[in-house]
Amino acid sequence: MKETSLFDSLLEEPQKPSSPVTCLGMTFENDEARRAHFTEELRKQLQDPEFRKIEGFPIGSDEDILNLSDPPYYTACPNPWIADFIAEWEAQKQKQPEGYHYHREPFAADVSEGKNDPIYNAHSYHTKVPHKAIMRYILHYTQPGDIVFDGFCGTGMTGVAGALCGELGSARTPPVKDASVGERKVIISDLSPIASFISSSLLRPVVSSSFTKEVKRICSEIERDYGHLYATNHNGWKVRDRKALERKAYSRRGDQKGQVEFTIYSDAIRCPECSHETTYYEVAVDEANDALYSEIRCPECDSVVPEGKWETVFTNTYDPVLREPIRISKIVPVIINYTVGKTRHEKLVDSDDLAAIHEAEKLLETISLPSVKMMPGKETQRNSGIGFTHIHHFFTTREHLFVALLIQKIRALKDSNIRLLLMFALTSSLPYASRMRRFRADRKGGGPLSGTLYVSSLITPPHVLRTFERNAKTIGGTLSNPISKSRGQVVSTQSADCLRNMPDNSIDYIFTDPPFGHNFDYSELNFFWEAFLGVFTNQTPEAIVSTSQKKGVEDYRHLMEACFREYYRVLKPGHWITVEFSNTKASVWNAIQSALERCGFVVANVASLDKKQHSFKAVMTPTAVKQDLIITAYKPNGGLEERFEREAGTEEGVWDFVRTHLNYLPVIKQHGGMLQMIHERDPRILFDQMVAYYVRKGYPVPISSQEFQVGLSQRFIDRDGMYFLSEQVAEYDRKKMTSQQLVQASLFVSDEASAIQWLRQVIKEKPQTFQDVHPLFIKETQRAWNKNESSLELSTLLEQNFLRYDGKGPVPEQIHAYLSTNWKELRNLPKDAPSLVTKARDRWYVPDPNKAGDLEKLREKALLKEFEEYKEVKKKLKVFRLEAVRAGFKKAWQERDYAVIVAVADNIPNNVLEEDPKLLMWYDQAVTRMGDGNEGRLS
Repeated sequence: MKETSLFDSLLEEPQKPSSPVTCLGMTFENDEARRAHFTEELRKQLQDPEFRKIEGFPIGSDEDILNLSDPPYYTACPNPWIADFIAEWEAQKQKQPEGYHYHREPFAADVSEGKNDPIYNAHSYHTKVPHKAIMRYILHYTQPGDIVFDGFCGTGMTGVAGALCGELGSARTPPVKDASVGERKVIISDLSPIASFISSSLLRPVVSSSFTKEVKRICSEIERDYGHLYATNHNGWKVRDRKALERKAYSRRGDQKGQVEFTIYSDAIRCPECSHETTYYEVAVDEANDALYSEIRCPECDSVVPEGKWETVFTNTYDPVLREPIRISKIVPVIINYTVGKTRHEKLVDSDDLAAIHEAEKLLETISLPSVKMMPGKETQRNSGIGFTHIHHFFTTREHLFVALLIQKIRALKDSNIRLLLMFALTSSLPYASRMRRFRADRKGGGPLSGTLYVSSLITPPHVLRTFERNAKTIGGTLSNPISKSRGQVVSTQSADCLRNMPDNSIDYIFTDPPFGHNFDYSELNFFWEAFLGVFTNQTPEAIVSTSQKKGVEDYRHLMEACFREYYRVLKPGHWITVEFSNTKASVWNAIQSALERCGFVVANVASLDKKQHSFKAVMTPTAVKQDLIITAYKPNGGLEERFEREAGTEEGVWDFVRTHLNYLPVIKQHGGMLQMIHERDPRILFDQMVAYYVRKGYPVPISSQEFQVGLSQRFIDRDGMYFLSEQVAEYDRKKMTSQQLVQASLFVSDEASAIQWLRQVIKEKPQTFQDVHPLFIKETQRAWNKNESSLELSTLLEQNFLRYDGKGPVPEQIHAYLSTNWKELRNLPKDAPSLVTKARDRWYVPDPNKAGDLEKLREKALLKEFEEYKEVKKKLKVFRLEAVRAGFKKAWQERDYAVIVAVADNIPNNVLEEDPKLLMWYDQAVTRMGDGNEGRLS
């Protein structure tokens, strides 16, 4: 009976004849003619020295860049046709009615989308956002034909999301209501050539039957000529019986052959006690329990030796790629997992298996991978200690040969679309075909350790052709219905800090997933793939925190700021940017926010995105966040900017900003039917946003905190401690009537500011005495108080921020409302009734804005007194009152005493400065002004 191919089910689709295509106003005989024309145009660009000077230009020869590109839709370098596409797409937009004004509230809902999707899984990458999650944001902020941009596109999920907005209701899209069906035009780019290559491959329309036909042909030809190297004698046992057999004595007789599925290789190790050489597999694997032994015992001398004490065995061997002897760690094939019919078996390695590996080794002298030396770096040099110096060292002998054979066949293809998609299928297979594929004692899969180039002591390199075929089948099936049918998504390879090929104010919406600071060394991880493409990431503008690149948090922030500055330039005024972000360090999170705000964006909302699965580092790091955060910010419209120039020195400028900002904030935020507190509408947050806006513009703030609180209550409407415009509050009131109770977010008390906020929540809900609050306060502040923050007595915090009723005069409304609600006998009594006064005496309460102003002045005076002491200190401050430093920086800013800010900041630990957005803002602006030598507003 003939064996069925993986692709037989995909070959039924008839191949359609090529037909004329139109691109950027030009018509071509077919798609290959289109590519040929624009390839020659790109070749001319590459010969221009100025073109190659663009910031972040990838490292590679002209021919490698051209071979990888599919111009004008995708270029493995900065795409010179982006402005042409933008002009064409703008001309195609439907004309808006007269008086049309773009307005969207921020998308305030938390989003949850899983990763178990064929498109998402078509190619592995270090970080990805599911396209269905991105679609929810794009559908909210845009309409059909709008232009979306992502300058950190990774695997191109933003491009996929924009294209699939045209097929809402299909299995490839999320269930959404009241969305405008229609494709969104998308420009995506990435610094990494492998990232832009993956993106372009998902978006490239290819006839599935042609693709699968070529996969079958290539694999059949390699199987015919070299398939015997994966044949093995059937003399083993069924995998399911492996625990019940004494394998070393087991041998099946006969001439039947099986096909190798994977081989278990083990490091050779030496006992430090007796110098006996063995394999890690023999001493460490507990097959009976599908686990590793907790104690590792030498089979020769019976010594129990800790795992880290065993010595690695090295061997000197001839390298057919380098054509010279090398010293590399010794690995030994110990078990072969193979198939006979449909049944999995295992066996010990016999002489014929060793002969097949040796034959493959001899063939590598004529057919092998290119010689690509590993670049410097933490990840790329991770395995240097075991002798890995070049990319081909990541592959065992037989697998090295078969990867080289596949590349040889793929590169010989003339059809560029098929050739590039086959290369996509191969790169998706490479980590799993390499020595990074780890052993699992239970035999249930096994793969690379995500986010690393880690090579384990036990590896399971597979049958390369089977791995490639399986991946190609998945890709062929996924893309049989093309994602980007009209090719309305364009891909570029460039740094996000240099978008000179994009016009000002040309983008309708930005969704972006920037590098996560410390989390991944992207260019080093991508080197593994890019070595096969021949085009490499230019590390200079790479925005990461990296010891190997000598980039710290401050470097990361400045690099991200340069990128966001370009984002700000290309985004249309009044439009939105959504930044998806995940990092376990507060300093990196703060770096992203401050970089956004320094460029002019105003943050309107922070929500969560649950991708349901987590990367290794996100799960294993103790401080890891389990959900990604979504920052939503807007570019102020031109009207506010122009008015601000006229009104900045007046109080009216403050209220103009607040009025505009409130209009951009969400009115309703719900989770699970519960109405959520919108913290961006909190008066203290509004004040901070206003101050930040003034400081970034280089103006002194014309109003104090207490004046702001009073003015806010006079001009806007208060609901549950949040402020609304008059036209917004009705919607909030309606939703509150039909929703469950308002939920306050739980607070994590770690410093004075969060302690005050916690006290405000506790006392506002229930005015209490000192004795009532004290035990709760002690419990909260003992959890994780910042080691650099001075500890404060509860009495000090209460006296400087709240009011106590001393029993004189009428009971304050705040206390009266609480008591009359909770005690029947106190209802309907006058506020000076003796029983009410007795119950209310000594309770602390949150003052109304008018009385809060006096308290604020007293508190500020106390804080500034402490700051004066810090100014005189000549050494590093280890423990101090952070609120005092904030107050002092603000006062120094108002007085244009930038030197004081810089001097005190120099005495504060770096981590405190990096993790506090207010201090960082004052410090950055002070340094800028001192550097300019300009005591006034920057021009």
